[in-house]
Order: sequence, then structure tokens, then C-alpha cells
Amino acid sequence: MTRADSDDADKPRRAAVLEALRSSDDPLGVTELAERLGIHPNTVRFHLDALVTLGLVDRRLEEPSGRGRPRTVHAPHPGMDRGGRREYHLLAKILLSQLSTNPDAGAAAEAAGRNWGGYLVEQVDPTHRMDAAEATQRLTAMMTELGFAPESAGDGDRIRLRHCPFLELAEEYSSTLCPLHLGLMRGALTQVRAPIAAARLEPFAEPDACLVHLSPTHSRTAGPRPQPRRRRSN
Repeated sequence: MTRADSDDADKPRRAAVLEALRSSDDPLGVTELAERLGIHPNTVRFHLDALVTLGLVDRRLEEPSGRGRPRTVHAPHPGMDRGGRREYHLLAKILLSQLSTNPDAGAAAEAAGRNWGGYLVEQVDPTHRMDAAEATQRLTAMMTELGFAPESAGDGDRIRLRHCPFLELAEEYSSTLCPLHLGLMRGALTQVRAPIAAARLEPFAEPDACLVHLSPTHSRTAGPRPQPRRRRSN
């Protein structure tokens, strides 16, 4: 079973834990929740930890009422539900469909990606000069964080993207989404003053991957422009 399958299997039980907290007039401890739901306390703890991490449940120590350690209790976090992956998928589709109406949608998407790539990449000291290997590593780290599962290919002049977090949308909006992804990488490399650039993105170049083609830049290696020699006067 994959991690995604495991998460899907946990959702009904996790939702039941959250609903039990919402239907209670008072905060509940692990033992009380286990008794109400008829499940093992360790299972309740597992789902409570996840709900606290997601910001859906608050955990606190109950005010002591006598001797002994105060009890840990849980209550639903006040406010609206945060939604889930399906809602973000719909939002992305709405925005992409609107962007696609732009006469130059690819260029607009690439420009938006550049802005965000410069923001998302790990920042470096302005005086730091990096080589191509470090630049590739920083780019790969950013793309890993975004869920693209990148890996080096060829002689280091290509990056294979083995996973697309937006695959369902890419199949319909590739002319907009792929330039946006290319812009992310270009913006990141520009931000860190890398000696390489993302020349192009080849969507679905392989059955299970897209290919990013890297090329060297020469702006940092070019020497000073030669000055014309002044003629000596007699």
C-alpha cells in the first residue's frame, strides 16, 4: 500500500474522531474518544496527532482539579474547515482556465513562474559564487520540495522530473502549466545567480518523466569589454 492509499484509508476514521470532538460540549481525552468510537486508544492518538498537525484540533492541559497530573484534552479548532486536495485542484483549474484566455498565455504563465521561483528557492549570500553542480543541487532541492521528484540525467545537463503534482491539469492545460513550471526553474536559477539556465522543458519526453534541459550562462565569465587605445599625439 502506498502512502497516498494509507492516507485515503485513514480519512473516514480521522473524520469520525473530529466529528466526535465537534459533537461534544466539552473537550475530550484519548480514553473518552476511544470509548465513544469503539477503537483502540493508540489509534485515537494517531489520528489526534494528525488533526493537531493539520490545525483542525487544539490540544491543551485541563485545569487541575486535585492531586495528580493534569489531563490532556482535545477540542476542535474554531473556524471553518480548511478544505482538501480536491478543493485546491478546482481552484487551480479555475485560475488556469482564466489564464488560458490570455492571448499570450504561455508567456504570462512563464513570467508568473519566474516571480515565484525566485521566492521559493533557498536564498544565498549575495557574495556567494556557485558552480553548476551547486546550482543544480539547489534547483533539485526546490523541485523536490514542490513534489516533482527530480533526478539528474545525462551528464548533468538535464533533470528528469518523474512526478507532476498537477498531472491531471497538465493533460488539459499543458500550454500554460508547463511554461509556468519552466518559469519557476528559471526564476530560481536567476535568483541564486547560477552559472546555468533552464533552457527548455520537454513535457512527457519519456513515458514516465519530463526533461529539463540546462545550459551554461556566460554573463559571469565574460571579461571586461576592451577599450579602444588612445592615439598618441605628436
